[in-house]
Amino acid sequence: MSKTRHILKLILGIALGTGAIPVIDGNTKSAYAATQQIVAVVNDDAISISDFEKRLKLIIASSGLPDNQEIRQRLGPQIVGSLVEEQLMLQEAENMKLSIEQEEVDRGFATIAQQNKMKPEQFKKMLKKGRIDITTLYRQIRAQIAWSKVVQSRLRPRVIISEQDIDAALERMRSKIGTTEYLAAEIYLPFSDENSERQSRKLASRLISEIKNGKASFFKVAQQFSKGAGAARGGDTGWLNEEQISPDMLEALKKVKKNQLTNPIRSEDGYYILFLRETRQLTEDTLPSRQQVEYNLGNERLERLQRRHLLDVKASSFIDIRV
Repeated sequence: MSKTRHILKLILGIALGTGAIPVIDGNTKSAYAATQQIVAVVNDDAISISDFEKRLKLIIASSGLPDNQEIRQRLGPQIVGSLVEEQLMLQEAENMKLSIEQEEVDRGFATIAQQNKMKPEQFKKMLKKGRIDITTLYRQIRAQIAWSKVVQSRLRPRVIISEQDIDAALERMRSKIGTTEYLAAEIYLPFSDENSERQSRKLASRLISEIKNGKASFFKVAQQFSKGAGAARGGDTGWLNEEQISPDMLEALKKVKKNQLTNPIRSEDGYYILFLRETRQLTEDTLPSRQQVEYNLGNERLERLQRRHLLDVKASSFIDIRV
């Protein structure tokens, strides 16, 4: 496996889409014609096959997944969905007159380079050596910055955590002292209809197979594929009490040992893959501080709001996937 595939580590997740996508190979008659082929229209903007191919190469390199025809076909719908969502995020920021400066994108790029223990110029050279077009990474960074500004401007003011909320949360936790807590990481693959449900299920099974066989890292895959709140941290969920975990997920966690994966777990709107990192008993000493409780409650509520808002933006937009 190439050095690029081993060390390229992105902090930005990708979203799920639907449909099938052709993969360009060496038999393509005209590279120019390929770049002009439109795979999706998002309101007044178009996404080309060139955009798709650039992102596909980036995702395969950063996740550590093998580069073969089956993986490319499995990733196709997710990548189209990712590019569509990014376009919606950029459009929403533009509609709200929220600007994204190149300096902000450069700082985001520098952060990724630092995570890879490189300086920005070294990271650029590595991408170039791996024949990865840097513009697709810039697009991903720009879209995430745009959405972050939308969330902070429109949704964050709606999240208010009172002292009573904190007291109630701490009281619930104290009543559970002696119960089991799980430190896990998750990959969350959402779906919106029967077709995307089938795609998510197949992708979940394939990702599990690749991770179990040592061909891909759970944490890198989570960073690229999960739509959970902890995707940027490799799917980290933090410590969760058994009372906070849905019955299906708790049952799955009880069946695995430390450092093992669960099978795909179906929820109402997505599939979860869980990685068990550690377990412990909840004690008075392990109770979080009031500040941590406030932070956790705020993040949970903001995550629900931003997910709902993105679905609303999708519902009110013209999206035409042409493949």
